[in-house]
Amino acid sequence: MPQNSAVRDYNIIAFVPIVDIARAKEFYRDVLGLSLVSEEPPFALVFRARGIMLRMVMCKKMPTGFGTVLGWEVPDAAAAVKDLQQAGVVFERFAQMMQDELGIWTTPTGSKVAWFKDPDGNMLSISEHPEL
Repeated sequence: MPQNSAVRDYNIIAFVPIVDIARAKEFYRDVLGLSLVSEEPPFALVFRARGIMLRMVMCKKMPTGFGTVLGWEVPDAAAAVKDLQQAGVVFERFAQMMQDELGIWTTPTGSKVAWFKDPDGNMLSISEHPEL
């Protein structure tokens, strides 16, 4: 691997597709508490999440895809789940995963992960990584 990567010293930008702009703005700003810094119709809503740019890309319909599109590393997964539940967030349950009563799955390495969806159906997560 090259020692001098062209992008390693630059900030990450996260991209999440949205269809319902008003609903996305309310969810990410009012429920999750992110700072809305710019509205760029018809392209994106731009939020800041602890210094990281989050571009909510405006789409006419949701693109197909799977998996988690955005996640937050938290120091205490259970506390984060409880806080989000108080804000009205519903956590996902997966039949194939052994999740606790809060919906948190513990990985073989000890990380704890819980998933929830935004109003457009994008899969989001919170995760605690004691091994890192």
